[in-house]
Amino acid sequence: MNALRRRFQPEQIRELVLIVLIIGIIIFFGTQIENYFSPRTFTRISTSVAVVAIVAVGQTLVILTRNIDLSVGSIVGFTAYVVGTILSRNNDIPPVAVVLLAVAMGAVMGSINGLLVAYGRVPAIIVTLGTLALYRTILVEISGANSVLTNELPRWLVNLPPVNVFTIGALDIRLLFFTALLVVIIFQFIASYAAWGRRLYAIGSNPDAARVAGFPAQRIVFTAFVLSGALAGLAGFVFLARFGNITVVAGQGVELQSVAAAVVGGVNINGGLGSPFGAFLGAILIDVIDNSLIRWLAISEFWRDALLGLLILLAVATDTVIMNRLRKLWLRHELQISGSDAPVEKGGAHHAV
Repeated sequence: MNALRRRFQPEQIRELVLIVLIIGIIIFFGTQIENYFSPRTFTRISTSVAVVAIVAVGQTLVILTRNIDLSVGSIVGFTAYVVGTILSRNNDIPPVAVVLLAVAMGAVMGSINGLLVAYGRVPAIIVTLGTLALYRTILVEISGANSVLTNELPRWLVNLPPVNVFTIGALDIRLLFFTALLVVIIFQFIASYAAWGRRLYAIGSNPDAARVAGFPAQRIVFTAFVLSGALAGLAGFVFLARFGNITVVAGQGVELQSVAAAVVGGVNINGGLGSPFGAFLGAILIDVIDNSLIRWLAISEFWRDALLGLLILLAVATDTVIMNRLRKLWLRHELQISGSDAPVEKGGAHHAV
């Protein structure tokens, strides 16, 4: 019984609450919007959440190290436009090569962030604000005010969004959503069980202790930024496949959405706490609200951004007030259990193991 208690973490409460909240919101909008409970609604939400979910996983890796990556939106737009332009001029490039090209481009741009933050010791918010503007400016310059058009792209890419991987009842699991799921599963496993993933938490929780323990903090932070860029590059490919028509403003706002998804999903903005799965739930919650409000109230883009900001504020306040108290109670409970399990020495004193 004690072993089961020790495996339970306060952060899991946030994820459970998110699942219940998502279900509650779906039930509410189902009573307000006609034909809401339909495979079409599931397909619309699952397809639109794919880009943000992939980017949010990379954002989570960075935030866990007490940093932030605000350049991801520009990386998504840059890779979507450049890869789309290359494909429009050469339709014969193999699909695998196209995906690898997008990921590699994102990784290179992420490595610039990582070098400046990890080795140059420049604050991440300064670096990534700068590269957000820099990457977007380069994209505007190389585009020549031209757009990538769907009719110029190869048929295999245009036909990618409706491709089903498998079906659950009446619900089709599309390839783009399945790709996001696969990314979440892989990085959830890495964060939970791989040594590199556990070191992310150690660096974010206590950088000084991690340094004393001999963890290569600079290399780990650098790698987190590279992976964030690579995942943003992958999201750029998904963005291209989903929309087809790409302009120089592609991906704008994704940085805010990814931060919101991570924070709402329980990733502590101060580092050391959270998970890719939580960020995935946060992305789903935001997308469900966003899509549903559009159908229910025809809400404007301005109010959608305001809603994202409100969700971030609520999530940070919840984490600061409620979750911090819950963690203290859980830690006190664990110490009591450890004390009761400790061997009794002479004099009846208990010593925690």
